[in-house]
Amino acid sequence: MLKFIYSILLLLSLCILAGCAGKKPVVEPATAMVDSVQEAPRDSLRAKFLLTIIQQDSVTGNASTQELDAVIFSVPGKRYRMELTGPLGIGVASLLWQEDGWQMTFPTEKLYMKGVGYMVGLLNNDALPMVHIHQVADIFDGRLLPEGYEEVTPPEDSTKVEGAIYAREKMGRLFHFVKEGNHVSWLSRLGRGGKTEVIRYYDFKEFEGVETPSRIEFELDGAKFLEIKIKKIARNKSFSSGTWRLNIPKSFKRVGE
Repeated sequence: MLKFIYSILLLLSLCILAGCAGKKPVVEPATAMVDSVQEAPRDSLRAKFLLTIIQQDSVTGNASTQELDAVIFSVPGKRYRMELTGPLGIGVASLLWQEDGWQMTFPTEKLYMKGVGYMVGLLNNDALPMVHIHQVADIFDGRLLPEGYEEVTPPEDSTKVEGAIYAREKMGRLFHFVKEGNHVSWLSRLGRGGKTEVIRYYDFKEFEGVETPSRIEFELDGAKFLEIKIKKIARNKSFSSGTWRLNIPKSFKRVGE
């Protein structure tokens, strides 16, 4: 159970998801006739993408893959809704993040999570790591580097990567990245347990005027565990008010209890 939820959170972080079940198609969440359609913020967007999860067997070394469809509804920095589905449009998980708090449901397992702040996950739990929701959503808007970072002096030892730019996030976390022309080609930083996390960006395309990598690969200690292929990004979208509601049935149990 925790392994299933852990994989989903790997998708939401940069460091995301696995399983399949529920009943929810990859479309805007259905709403009642009385729901209003809110005016589209200038920077709102909806993105559809394909996830390929690669799971390595620690004993045999063999890798298995699984593909899932996903959609994110985003008003950057304000609110996000993400729907994850498996084969035949069967729902895996739903996430709603807003400034006053976030919640995530796993329909088939009848589980849910809740919290506040921009970090999503369970504190002090290695199976359910905390992840930065804004940095995840920013990828779909073509923003590949942490907001407000500052460059720092590269290391003077053998760990220095030639051609890399070393920097520090606003919260103090160090990272480095490499550019090819005007595009960021990869970004690396140390994650939980001292393991190296790498995100690689490929096949830049214009999605409604904004250059964005259409393929993103995630590695942990040199092994690829996730690939995202962006299918479509629509900007300046209006979402029904039901998009920003996520019902948690009373029969659902909270993760960690």
